[in-house]
Amino acid sequence: MKEKRLEQYVKWLLDFMYYSGCLVCITIPVIFRYIGKWYSVFQTHFIEMCILFFIAGAFAVLIIGELRKMFQTVLEENCFIEQNVTSLKKMGCYSIAASIATTIRLFYTITPSTVVIILIFFIAGLFSFVLSKVFQQAVKYKEENDLTI
Repeated sequence: MKEKRLEQYVKWLLDFMYYSGCLVCITIPVIFRYIGKWYSVFQTHFIEMCILFFIAGAFAVLIIGELRKMFQTVLEENCFIEQNVTSLKKMGCYSIAASIATTIRLFYTITPSTVVIILIFFIAGLFSFVLSKVFQQAVKYKEENDLTI
């Protein structure tokens, strides 16, 4: 029973993150106009910052979208399928792209948190590519096992 509660909580959390991420991406210009009162870089480079944050945010939302798809296969108790391999590869590409978009932000302002975010997205991208290979092997073993039976 606890497992089902945990699964429902994770599903709710992923849904919340996905829809709130979409909302934040859409409202970036409004948020940055407000933040610009305290941080001048958001005023002087308003358009550039909006574009870069939107790109990074959109890729983050796409990653969460792929996680939602993958989690649905967990709920269906059918994890080792080709669709999840594809999702992991997409997540790797999205993570690297978000890392690149965030790296471009360094030309406008350098902060320790920006460097940490770049590293996190880059490592997550590499991890997703490696995990896609693991899932690919698992799918292969599963298909061979299904044919044996």
